[in-house]
Formats: sequence, structure tokens, C-alpha cells
Amino acid sequence: MLAHLRSVLVATGALPPRDERLVALEKWITTTVQARTDLPQRRILHGYAVWHHLRRLRRRVGEQHTTQLQDMNVRCHVTAADNFLAWLAGEGLTLGVCTQADLERWMTDPAFRYRNETGHFVRWFVQHRHAHGLTCGAVRWTGPQGTIDSEKRWTNARRLLNDDTLPTADRVAGLLLVLYAQKISTISQLTVEDVDITGETVAITFGSSPVILPMPLAALVRELIATRRGKAKIGTPDDIPWLFPGGQPGRPLSDSKVGLRLNKIGIRPQQDRSTALFTLAADVSRRASRQHPIHEAGATT
Repeated sequence: MLAHLRSVLVATGALPPRDERLVALEKWITTTVQARTDLPQRRILHGYAVWHHLRRLRRRVGEQHTTQLQDMNVRCHVTAADNFLAWLAGEGLTLGVCTQADLERWMTDPAFRYRNETGHFVRWFVQHRHAHGLTCGAVRWTGPQGTIDSEKRWTNARRLLNDDTLPTADRVAGLLLVLYAQKISTISQLTVEDVDITGETVAITFGSSPVILPMPLAALVRELIATRRGKAKIGTPDDIPWLFPGGQPGRPLSDSKVGLRLNKIGIRPQQDRSTALFTLAADVSRRASRQHPIHEAGATT
């Protein structure tokens, strides 16, 4: 209720906008840190959560708003650190006396979660001399499974382009992710001003350069601009700047909501964007190799 009231006041200009997700994250971190009753552990967790993760997040976000992925990334890292510190306390250990054998024993505990995040915390506290001689390797993702993932990408694209039973907003959001590898945080923040319609040409700007959209995606974007409407009671289609207006006054559809809607229609944002990125990168590599002098020389011999 308070969040909705604040959004109304922001939409009417009575209050300045703020990063609500970052505010909620800061409150959660404060609660999590204060829950550690051991003072040395509390100081370590505070340094890791606030001075390392929050400071880096604020620097990275700048004047933009925190995305759901950034929020969850910090929460997972802090939770991993908190879980490890709680386990140490339960075992009567501290970071200073923790051995590699103790760490590996924790990693085989049924309650162990967040392997990569725990490894990050281990490297951080060793670097800051809270412990010595501990190592925890990171697990690397090897990328999508080539042909199968690529076929699924084009199957998704064809369905989004041709299935008019799906909401227009979901089709456009899905196509921007599947075809152009755009993050859902970028998609959710798109405005009508990011779209340029000149005659029959429709272009959209993701960063600094506009991208001309092919048909029928161009027609879908035209339709979305003409029919978009959020669930908020304040604002009309004429004065809503967002391409994907949300349920709160003056706010776009959140990236978490975009993700949920895409999941409902069979699009998996993280996996499908990764496939699109790999496919686009491979295409750029092939085009570059065709234009490379060595390639051209080999082709003529």
C-alpha cells in the first residue's frame, strides 16, 4: 500500500523518483547483517555486503535503476556468505582458524547452496586477510548446446512472429530478446522515444545506434505503440512514455514482470538470450573471416 501511494506521488510530481529496488535491497542487507549476533562475523558480513557488493552495484548502476538480476546477484552472494558464517558459528569455528578441510566439509553438508557465490566470498575474505590458505574454485558455464539451442531459437521466433493469440507486448518483448539478445532489464526500460517511425521504416534504439526492424516485427511494434496501456489508474496512452507500461503510476513494467510473462509463453530469458548472444557472435565471426585477407587468399589458391 505504501509503495503504491509513493508511486502515485512520484507520478504526480509530489515526490522525486528513486530506485525502489535498491532501497529494498539496502533494507534487506541491514536486516541480514544485524541478525549476526557475533560481532566479528557481523563486521565481516557488513564489509562484504555493503563495502564490496553495494558500493560496486551503486557505481555500476549510476543514474539508472537496479535490475532484478543485479538485485538477485547481490542477495545470492550475501546469503552464501551469511550461510557459511552461520555454519562456522555452529561448528565453533571462525574464519581465522578455518582450514581447507573445514571448508570442504561445509561444501558436502546437505544445507550447502550457492557454490559459485561461496567461492567468491572465500576469495574475498582470503584477499582481505580474514583467513589464509583457503581455495574454492568457480564452476564455469560452457554455453548453449549448439544446433539444438539454435533450432529452438528460430522456432520461438517464428511462433512469436506468427501467433496472433499471444499478447502483442509479449510477442515484441520476446522477439527483442530472441532475435537481438536484449536483456529484459533493457526491454522493460524502452520508451516510445526509442522507436523511430519514418514512413514504412521502423527503427529502435537499444544503445547509441538505431536498428531497423524487419516485417512483421515492425508492424508489431507499431501496434504496440498504438494499443499499449498499463494497469495503473493514472495516465493515458498519450502521456505514458514507456513502451511496456506497468501497473504502478508513471513506471514501466518491471523486468521481473517481463520475465514472468515471457516464461508463461515458453521463453526462458536467461537461456534464450545466451543462445542468441552465441549465435550473433558466431555470425559476426563468420562475416569477419570472409573479409579477412588471409581467408580471401586461401579461397583463391
